[in-house]
This record gives sequence, structure tokens and C-alpha cells, in this order.
Amino acid sequence: MRLRGEIWQIDVVTQSGERIRQSSGTSEKAAAQELHDKIKYELWRIGRIGEKPKYLWDDAAIRWLKEKAHKKSLDDDKIKIKLLTQFRGKYLDDLSRDFIMSVINGLSCADSTKNRYISLIRAILKKCEGEWEWIDKAPTLTAFKEKKKRIRWLKPEEAERLIGVLPDVIAEMAQFSLLTGLRQGNVLGLEWSQVDLNRQVAWIHPDQAKAEHAIGVPLNHGAMLILEGRQGIDSQYVFTKANKPINGISSKVWKRALKEAGIIDFRWHDLRHTWASWLVQAGVPLLDLKEMGGWESIEMVQKYAHLAPDHLHKHAVHVDKINVTNTAQKNKALNSVLGGVN
Repeated sequence: MRLRGEIWQIDVVTQSGERIRQSSGTSEKAAAQELHDKIKYELWRIGRIGEKPKYLWDDAAIRWLKEKAHKKSLDDDKIKIKLLTQFRGKYLDDLSRDFIMSVINGLSCADSTKNRYISLIRAILKKCEGEWEWIDKAPTLTAFKEKKKRIRWLKPEEAERLIGVLPDVIAEMAQFSLLTGLRQGNVLGLEWSQVDLNRQVAWIHPDQAKAEHAIGVPLNHGAMLILEGRQGIDSQYVFTKANKPINGISSKVWKRALKEAGIIDFRWHDLRHTWASWLVQAGVPLLDLKEMGGWESIEMVQKYAHLAPDHLHKHAVHVDKINVTNTAQKNKALNSVLGGVN
């Protein structure tokens, strides 16, 4: 060991000749010596009896972030890892189920958010168990049961009121979302290079889609009218304001429009839900809806099937053919006969 400044540095050579240098993180020689001896002993066991080297959670987190550099939600992963302060300096073998769940339970967030933490931790530890071979077995982590949220959507007359009170270009964007089902980010970033007016189609590139699959967007008559009306305004982006791309929708403008239209509890993303519900009500098969909306699985569109059963009335009327009234009358007669029987 050697002292560098006020901190002891550890310098160990393995049996294979590999040199390992690291900070002890302490200015106390006795504590540094203890860590030195522990590292040396573990390296000896690895070299002599083939024991797996021990890795820290920090090692796993760093490797995960490096290998997932292409991941769209990488920033979310970074935030979660940063907030898991109790994991810092912990060996992977010491991350038991009880320890992990105690940390998760201590988070001040909803169960749905806690489940996002569990999913990330589970994914990292599964990598450690499988591909990286850093641990023998990853602990089993059980997610919290989440309440199913209702799908918020508008009736056509409500949508018309909302569009009527939104500012010009914002109104066009909202209408375009209702006509195509595109997410807000895809509408904001839509470029003319992604539109073919002759074929009446647009497309979302894989790196722009949430599921990372290219989406072909058939342009109906209403969507075509909006695009044709915006030709010549900007050479690159379809939707612009004051010759500049629109980076986002003002929450102040949105809330004011909702109030004027008499609509409550409605987000911009619910325009997509509205588009999907309208198509389902019109009889569009869920498999076709999945492809049109760029969803990853049929389960993700199944939630729209129940939204408005109006289109099922043609099936419900079959019950009218059953003489329920007659059956009820017979039951009433039987009950009158059995009235004196206990």
C-alpha cells in the first residue's frame, strides 16, 4: 500500500501477473490494510480454486449503461440508478430479494413507478446471471399490482369543440393526431421527407417509434387536406410556428382550450386513444389497429375493445328472440303455488 495525499492506495498483483490498483477510500491505515488483505484473499481464491470474482452493483450499472447506450430510455435508467444510493458499493451476491424490496418499498412514488425500478434491477441482474456470468442466480422480484387506468377518449362533437378553440397550428396538429393516431413527438418532428402526397402515405422511422419498428401511416382525406394546406410554409418540417419547429405544446394553452371546450381530465396523448377508440367502434379489427398504431403486441390494443359497445348492438338484439317475459310469468306462477311451503 502507499499513501497518496490523505488516502491509502492498494496495489495487488494476481497469480496470473495482473496488477490491480485501486483506492481504499480511507485515510486510516488499518482499514485500508483490511481491505487490501480481503482483496488479495479473494483474488487468491479465484486463482487457486476457480471461484467467481466478486462484482459490485456499481460494476453492473456501468456495464449496463455502456451496453445500452442506444436505448431510448437510457436517461431514465441513469436517473433510477442514481437514486438507488443504497446499492452503491454492494456486492451483487449481497443484493438479496429482501434487501432490494426494502429499498424499493422505501421509495416515495406510486406502485407503477416502483415497478419501473423493479424491471430495471431485474434486467440488470439477469444480465449478471446469464450473459455476463457474474452471479449464479438472480433473486426473484415480484412487481406490485397496479390499478388498471381507464382509457380517456372524446366523442366526435367533443373533439370538434376542442379543435375549435385551439390556436391555428396547434388545432391542425390536434386534428392531424385524431386523423392518424400519431404520438405527439411524431407529429412535432414530422418532416416533408416522410410524406408522399401522391401515394397518400407517411412513415415514421424505427428510431422515431416507441416500439422501434417503422410505421406506415395511411393518409385519409382529412389528413391530406391538412398537409396540402401546409405545403410551402416550411421546406423541412410540416408543422412550424413563426418559421421555427414546434418543440412542445404549452400546458397553459392546452388547459385553457380544455376549459373553453368544457372538457376535463384529458391529455394530448388521449387524442391517440380517441383515434383508436373511434376505429374500434367502426369495426376495425384489433390486428389492423395494432399495425396502424405501431403497437408492439396485440395485448396493447386489447384495452380499446371495450371502449364503446355501440357497434355490438347488432349482436345484442339476438337476446330479444328469447321469450324472457313468458319464463318470468311461469316462475311467478310457480312461486305463488309454493308460497305456503317453508
